[in-house]
Amino acid sequence: MRKLVEGVLDFKRRLGPSMQGLFRETSKGQTPDCLFVGCSDSRVVPNLFSSTNPGDLFVMRNVGNIIPPAGTTSRGDRLSEGAAVEFSVGVLGVKHIIVCGHSECGAMKATNSLNDPNVKQKPVLPPHVAGWLRYGAQSAERFQKMPVPDPKWSVPNQLSQVNVLQQLENLMTYEIVKEKVLDRGSVELHAWWYDVGTGDVYVYDKLYRKFVILDDFTAKELYEDITL
Repeated sequence: MRKLVEGVLDFKRRLGPSMQGLFRETSKGQTPDCLFVGCSDSRVVPNLFSSTNPGDLFVMRNVGNIIPPAGTTSRGDRLSEGAAVEFSVGVLGVKHIIVCGHSECGAMKATNSLNDPNVKQKPVLPPHVAGWLRYGAQSAERFQKMPVPDPKWSVPNQLSQVNVLQQLENLMTYEIVKEKVLDRGSVELHAWWYDVGTGDVYVYDKLYRKFVILDDFTAKELYEDITL
């Protein structure tokens, strides 16, 4: 806690004055270009590794960067993901939705153990965590049926990458997303993956069917694919 307090004071001294203009502008309203769906993991800081400012990203984070399919939730405490999707797309008018998983994800390690028939001793999880990770079963099932995405990664990391692809499919169960992606072409979906050990970001390459590192070369290809 002391580190947080000192960090606020340091920000106020060093960066606050230079960013006053930005703060005044964003106080008038937000016009983010992108909905960023990421994990709650403390090592994953979207604004840090994407070098973005306040107002650039509408961020939704939860355990495992999971988006339950539309219509599958009934409890109010599990509606926030759908609300974030509808608000960002329908009200704020974001043009891009990025789902970003990451390496060494505890949620994916637990999901793998819970759904892998070869794991005999299942983890004992707190009730809310166990209930939430049921939404990861789709990803685990998909992972077990498909070819290995990239054998250089550990099994939980491979599952984490597959989980990102599954969440893109789940996004398409929301009518507002489906309409804007398919009918109007006014929203684009992107699959990213962050390596917490190196700070590298990977993007999904549909041609090679795997995540490739985002560097100067792949950035050029990515720019060509972005139409919005």
